[in-house]
Amino acid sequence: MVLMLLRALWSVVHGADAPTEGLDQWKATVRAKFPRVPQLSTTQLATWLVETNRVQPVLLDVRTRKEFELSHLPGARWTDPDSKPKAIEKSLADHPGPVVVYCSVGWRSSALAQRLMEAGRTNVSNLEGSIFAWANEHRPLESAGKPTDKVHPYNRTFGRLLTPERRGEP
Repeated sequence: MVLMLLRALWSVVHGADAPTEGLDQWKATVRAKFPRVPQLSTTQLATWLVETNRVQPVLLDVRTRKEFELSHLPGARWTDPDSKPKAIEKSLADHPGPVVVYCSVGWRSSALAQRLMEAGRTNVSNLEGSIFAWANEHRPLESAGKPTDKVHPYNRTFGRLLTPERRGEP
């Protein structure tokens, strides 16, 4: 696991011209670290969100408030990444259905999904590659209810995993 994490970090630092390659390395690292957390691809989520005959998921953005305010997936709810599962379940009382969590690359959201699963939630998954993958594919984003195209980069190093036209200011 340590070697995978180092490779993923190396890909971020030295793969600035290839955000997709670095993000693929992070996806593999997240899958290895959180093997029990179901990973949902961006394509699967995009398809799901337009299917009217299927119960829609609650989208939980588990980045910092500052990251969320710059942009998020349309309709997503902000959730503190350090929230306890009981507090999250209480906030989901109006929606007992499926939950999809995301962060920047999937680490924080997979950790939260794992905690929710350990607390008994069975219909939770992580958005693989999270908002960085979603944004790099030019999928819709919003801020304060209006469309936007920039994503908070988390920090300057991880921001290299975003295509330059999608990278906001840290």
